[in-house]
Amino acid sequence: MKWDSPSSWDRRVEWLLRPAPRSWRAVGLVILLSVAVSASLRANWGSDNAFVVKAADALLAGVSPYEDKRFLYLPSAVIMAIPEALLPTPLLRCVLPLGMTGLVGAGWWAALRLFSVPVRSRLAVGGLALFALAYKPYANLVLIGNWTAISVAALPVALLLAHRRSWGTAGLVVGLAIACKPMLVPVALLFVLARQWRGLAVAVGVPVGLSLAGALLMPHPMLFFTKTLPFLLQGQDSYALPWDASPIAALPRLGVPEPLAVVLSFAAAACGLWAVWRRWNRPVVLDGDGGELRLAETACMVMLSAFLVSRPSFDHYLLVVLPLLLASGVRAGSMPRSPWFWVALVPQTAGIPWPSEFEHKRRAFRDMVTLCSLAGLLVWRSLRPGRVILEVVRTAGSPPRTDPECTAAPVDAGSRTAF
Repeated sequence: MKWDSPSSWDRRVEWLLRPAPRSWRAVGLVILLSVAVSASLRANWGSDNAFVVKAADALLAGVSPYEDKRFLYLPSAVIMAIPEALLPTPLLRCVLPLGMTGLVGAGWWAALRLFSVPVRSRLAVGGLALFALAYKPYANLVLIGNWTAISVAALPVALLLAHRRSWGTAGLVVGLAIACKPMLVPVALLFVLARQWRGLAVAVGVPVGLSLAGALLMPHPMLFFTKTLPFLLQGQDSYALPWDASPIAALPRLGVPEPLAVVLSFAAAACGLWAVWRRWNRPVVLDGDGGELRLAETACMVMLSAFLVSRPSFDHYLLVVLPLLLASGVRAGSMPRSPWFWVALVPQTAGIPWPSEFEHKRRAFRDMVTLCSLAGLLVWRSLRPGRVILEVVRTAGSPPRTDPECTAAPVDAGSRTAF
């Protein structure tokens, strides 16, 4: 049975869409709770979240949060962090890992619903449990409590709403996520491509309004522009450099001249944006679905292009796009149906005894390989030629449809392979 055989994938997907046994649900819950409890017992739990809580404490004490150069978010994030600052530390130690787990779970749920995958299916239950167990950045995100988890939940939720023609609400979700952490700013391009100006206005207006409110509550808000923003644009300092997986930071550590690393990174990002435009303008009929695959792959390509040039780009950033890409595997021709997609994830897989040269502070090299590989594979998929044939389409989570409007399915020109 060939890996990329359509019939073999039909059988795999059919098996994955069946209801998960109760034992699977129990084991999955145990895995998720074990990761959360383990994180709460570690000495360095919530290390990234601590910077945001410290900023809220500073605001409550009448001090500018931007006196601390490690606080890199918008003024609106300080308002969002006040409830955490009011919680006692023992309670926060329990709540934070569970909150991170819940946010990733919410993103996985929304990604599944975008592709009409039943939430009690084997893919839904086993996929999240395997993800938590095998994908190392997941445990890292739960441990450090980074607010990237908000974007992990927000992006699939926003795409699900956009697919249901609720672009205004999608803009609200994106705007609230940006107000917490400005990671989803590149997603504004999706609203431009779709010409959803009202949704774009909401996505921009919410963080701007909340940031103005936060700035009015704090002393010296201009420190964000004079101190924090220059520090962030320079890629922070040696504290973040060992974990920065962006090619701009990682390639010079391998001996590549920094100007050349910058040129290569921006050239790769430009190719990604060109692929975004090509992918968006490809007829939806080539995907054999209602446009959800185009939404997911376009959004993921936008984010990956940004990660190639942003400083820093940490390992857990890829969690923003992976739930969408994994859930898209129920669609013919999607990235997870290529073996190269799984090969790209190997450098970030837990349990592999990597040489010491690629561990700890040199882990960024492995993370860069995964980032560049996923971006390259998605660009290739976006630019590849395709043609339409007529055949029955089996939509995930629904019976076969044979009406003429639902009989378009994609194949490559001259081939049925994924890439």
